[in-house]
Amino acid sequence: MKKPPRPNLHDAATTVVVVHGAAHAIRAFAVLLCCSIGAFAPLGTAHAQTVLAAPTPARSSTAPAVSDPDARWSADLAAFDAADQAQPQPPGGVLFIGSSSIRRWTSLEHQFAQQLPVVIRRGLGGSRIDDWSRQLNRLVLRYRPRLVLLYAGDNDIAEGRSPTAVLASVKKFVTGVRSALHGTRIAFISIKPSPRRSQWMANVREANALVRAYAEADPTVDYIDVFTPMLDKDGQPREELFLPDGLHLNDTGYSLWRSVIADRLR
Repeated sequence: MKKPPRPNLHDAATTVVVVHGAAHAIRAFAVLLCCSIGAFAPLGTAHAQTVLAAPTPARSSTAPAVSDPDARWSADLAAFDAADQAQPQPPGGVLFIGSSSIRRWTSLEHQFAQQLPVVIRRGLGGSRIDDWSRQLNRLVLRYRPRLVLLYAGDNDIAEGRSPTAVLASVKKFVTGVRSALHGTRIAFISIKPSPRRSQWMANVREANALVRAYAEADPTVDYIDVFTPMLDKDGQPREELFLPDGLHLNDTGYSLWRSVIADRLR
């Protein structure tokens, strides 16, 4: 009886090596396949969940500050509030509001005291017409005036707003006042011709003309022309009416304004 052939150890070792190598190759292929699938996995797969689970930067506890368009006038507004608390204004007065030409007219109340029993002045330097619409409740309606005289539009034009935009802002202001105070009249003091802003003279003329035509068509709105008497014989701004900055009025300029406005108030 023949014995079974002795196993060839060389062949067995070779087989083991081949099988072992094949196993390594299979594992390597599986790893490579998983990485390839993960690289192209859509959101919701294990790869996407890994990405979403990554730590996110800590959120700042300080929220960005919201810009307040009236922040630059905070001191002025606080002063107005304090003045009103110290001496409440009776209704039915005459209210002068506007930009720096009103703010700097410190003798206004005194100059009109004999003609008007109650005179209130509220000015915000650098303000535009829309700023006064935004301040309507705080600086207009609370006084319940019988007449509001507004000087604004000077800065609107200098900042590039068109004459038609100025007219639209005037209408918005008038609508705001009229909706709350039905019997209050509104007078628009024309935009002045300033030597420093002579490059915008054409736009100032056009804006004044548009507001004048609007006022003439509305019986509750008046237009007070300080523009024309502030021109010299050549149609240029009279420099003797202005401070050296060529923008703000001096005492002579304010005397002219007082004369023109007082005549219209009569």
